[in-house]
Parts: sequence; structure tokens; C-alpha cells
Amino acid sequence: MKRIECGDLVPGCTFKAQAETEADVLHMESDHVRHAHGLEVTPQFLERARSRVKDVETQEKK
Repeated sequence: MKRIECGDLVPGCTFKAQAETEADVLHMESDHVRHAHGLEVTPQFLERARSRVKDVETQEKK
């Protein structure tokens, strides 16, 4: 599972995206910054975002 916290890119933002793949997380973050912050998603922004994607453990119910 992958996660990104928008606050790592836009100080003060509490949005977090979590998904199975890095591509899905980056897509969610890109949509968020476009709509919530009015930012243009450039290749440079995507590289910054990619460097902040973290692996997270998931707890599976038994």
C-alpha cells in the first residue's frame, strides 16, 4: 500500500491519499492539488510528489 500526504508538498494541507500503487496515489494527489490548491501539475511537481510517496503496512482482518 502506498500513501502521500499533501502537507509534505503544500504546507498546512491535511489531505492524504492512499492506494495500492504509486501511480494511483500520484493521480489522486494530482487531482487534489489541481482542484483544492489551483496548482499546475508539472513534471517537476510529479517528481517532488513521487519522492514523498511512502510504503504503509495494511492490517488485514482475520
